Amino acid sequence: MLKGFKDFILRGNVIELAVAVVIGASFTAIVTAIVSGVINPVIALAFQADDLAAAGQALGEGADAPVLAYGLVLSAVIQFILVAAVVYFALIVPMNYLKKAQFRKKAEAPTVVEPAPPTDTELLVEIRDLLQAQHNARYKADNE
Repeated sequence: MLKGFKDFILRGNVIELAVAVVIGASFTAIVTAIVSGVINPVIALAFQADDLAAAGQALGEGADAPVLAYGLVLSAVIQFILVAAVVYFALIVPMNYLKKAQFRKKAEAPTVVEPAPPTDTELLVEIRDLLQAQHNARYKADNE
């Protein structure tokens, strides 16, 4: 059981995934800071709110009335779009470029055509000819 766990942990994919999670968590902190520090204040001005998260519509009268907080949703959507854009442009586009370059390199490389292996009949004919030549050489050496 421990051997299986050790094999699982030492696979390259698990380690790469762990690195991706750590970098993703750090990156999320950066995106959150940009969204809450730069983008949300600009959008809050458009909705005339102190904070985008505070933007919303009261659904009733009084202090205890529920609030439709569309600012929270809008903030989350903006953050998602920013993360998706960075992942696309920082990871997907370069990987696609590298794959295309590698494909082009393979397509441009000269293809080496290996000769087909001899058939059984061709091998038997070759063996027969070698044996005949060997027999003839012995016969000639004995008669001289």
